[in-house]
Amino acid sequence: MHEEEKEITEETIPRVIEQLREKFGDALLEEAESENGVVVIVNKEKSYALLEYLKTELAYSFLVDVTAVDNSNLESELMKFDYARFMVVYHLYTYQGETPRLRVKVPVHEKELKIQSVTDLWKGANWLERETYDMFGIDFEGHPDLRRILMPDDFEGHPLQKDYPLRGRGERESFNFEKQNV
Repeated sequence: MHEEEKEITEETIPRVIEQLREKFGDALLEEAESENGVVVIVNKEKSYALLEYLKTELAYSFLVDVTAVDNSNLESELMKFDYARFMVVYHLYTYQGETPRLRVKVPVHEKELKIQSVTDLWKGANWLERETYDMFGIDFEGHPDLRRILMPDDFEGHPLQKDYPLRGRGERESFNFEKQNV
């Protein structure tokens, strides 16, 4: 848990957490509250079902963002989630209910950089998942058009992975500004 997040006690459980506990039980790995809403960490195997439930049953109809975090330099975070290097993060919003903002985090191991796409739930996930793929190398299975969106097609590597060199691998010197992704 980060500094701005506080542990949820039995007296302060938001209704959305109660509903997720009832439906998904031990698939929830961690829960917290922050000043910007509720944060849940869920195992990868149940993540799609949980996100689908949030959209269809709990009216989290607005997918604000999909991104990832590389925790390779944070030993405490790695240990908590069986050394899953990456955390895919979904920011959701509902126009109903008492807890409008929800962050769903899903640990993803480096050896299997795959997670199911949510483009069939939220059409807006299309470019967000492409950006996460491009920058972190996480494959969204079932995505209709998973290809680079920010970097050139022939670019090697994923710039937001912590092991990517800060000054790059010589791209600045050899970058072809005339070539465009098509």
